[in-house]
Amino acid sequence: MATSNPSDLVEADWSREDDAVDGAEPMHTESEALTPAPEDVKEIEAAVQSMDLGTKGKVKEVLPVEEPEPEEDNEENKKRHLNVVFIGHVDAGKSTTGGQILFLSGQVDDRTIQKYEKEAKDKSRESWYMAYIMDTNEEERVKGKTVEVGRAHFETENTRFTILDAPGHKSYVPNMISGASQADIGVLVISARKGEFETGYEKGGQTREHVLLAKTLGVAKLVVVINKMDDPTVIWDKSRYDEIESKMAPFLKTSGYNVKKDVHFLPISGLMGLNIKDRLDKKICSWWDGPCLFEVLDKIEVPLRDPKGPVRMPIIDKYKDMGTIVMGKIESGTIKKGDSLLVMPNKANVKVLSIYCDEKEVRQAGPAENVRVKLSGIEEEDVLSGFVLSSISNPVAAVSEFHAQLQILELLDNAIFTAGYNAVLHIHSVVEECEIVELIEEIDTKRRKDDDPKKKKPKRKPLFVKNGAVVVCCIQVNNLICIENFSDFPQLGRFTLRTEGKTVAVGKVVKLPNPGNSTF
Repeated sequence: MATSNPSDLVEADWSREDDAVDGAEPMHTESEALTPAPEDVKEIEAAVQSMDLGTKGKVKEVLPVEEPEPEEDNEENKKRHLNVVFIGHVDAGKSTTGGQILFLSGQVDDRTIQKYEKEAKDKSRESWYMAYIMDTNEEERVKGKTVEVGRAHFETENTRFTILDAPGHKSYVPNMISGASQADIGVLVISARKGEFETGYEKGGQTREHVLLAKTLGVAKLVVVINKMDDPTVIWDKSRYDEIESKMAPFLKTSGYNVKKDVHFLPISGLMGLNIKDRLDKKICSWWDGPCLFEVLDKIEVPLRDPKGPVRMPIIDKYKDMGTIVMGKIESGTIKKGDSLLVMPNKANVKVLSIYCDEKEVRQAGPAENVRVKLSGIEEEDVLSGFVLSSISNPVAAVSEFHAQLQILELLDNAIFTAGYNAVLHIHSVVEECEIVELIEEIDTKRRKDDDPKKKKPKRKPLFVKNGAVVVCCIQVNNLICIENFSDFPQLGRFTLRTEGKTVAVGKVVKLPNPGNSTF
């Protein structure tokens, strides 16, 4: 409610100003030229009075809006906001599960579903109709593959969620990265159908790559939903569920997840909508006593970000609409209407004209919110995705060189990782070609806990490293990019390196040039 008021008022103000101008001019000329007729006087008085009442009424409206607005904001923000990214191998059922969630939480009506069912039938793809809710463009529907990151919103009892439906196909991993870099929680969708889990999980399957990327991109908690449990090859078979869980748990552990704390496993059927909003019926599945997906998502605890910290909002997209509008997720700080901020790295001073959150205009937005911000002081063509909206007093670093700690995952055949290695760097919404300038030291992961100073001899710089190595190196890019040390802002300090469509390393920024410098 609170959100619609100010815009109404603005309209009312506009109309009032126009009325006042229109009304004022004739009155002015009439009083100069001739004395108006008594009726006119009455009319004018009545008009003035009604205008006066109007303004009085409006003023009364404005005042309460000014004062208790924060309370109303709190009302709405009592529900925390989380971004959930759906990841997993192509055809595991991510879009279908996302569509089913929207349908069950009342975001899509029956008529739309019937329309999609008919469309899917026409394309002889009956089981894809739920995915159409998330896959909105024709290419996605014809191929049955998600290409872009779909967005949608739903709510549970305590939380407002934004669903980011990431593509599972390996050609679209860069799009998946941009989805995951905005997410707080990941829902890893795995197909229980015989053969499908295996393809996704084996080397070259997207399940592994997505999990590694999700961890690097800061998805702290993972819900592993084992989908298609209703498939004829599975029929809610406990042994199949246990087999998948026992294979995934060790892998998730090696990817850096604490399986006991940060990972939840549960069986679902995305197509039938089972175990998503309501718990499973014992008749369907006698062995599952656990919660349903909504319960798990509602109870997940994620690390809090600092609403009072310096503003950091990586820009993922921009467009023109009566001004320059930028889209992104606030990683730190609070953006208020009327704020003066900087767009880095081009140091453009901008003013915040309005903020939109889930299509509604709001007066301020805090960390973890996906927002659209209308700015003055910069042209749309001067903004690129990867730029960062930051506070003037404590701007984000803009550098072309930095030190990073890298974990080499899997290099392409016959490649060695050495100075001069080129790759594509993905860090928050930045995608930039980079070169490894020098390898500084290789970290011995086995001896990390030995603090015996005698053993710590100054090491020679390694000439090259192999798969699985952890190395500190200096990375250089051609253009200035906005990044932070991982220890200060994890969201702006972790990245992946990819070569020829394959993730070869994940890393974190450990050292930046001195403030004001872009290189060491």
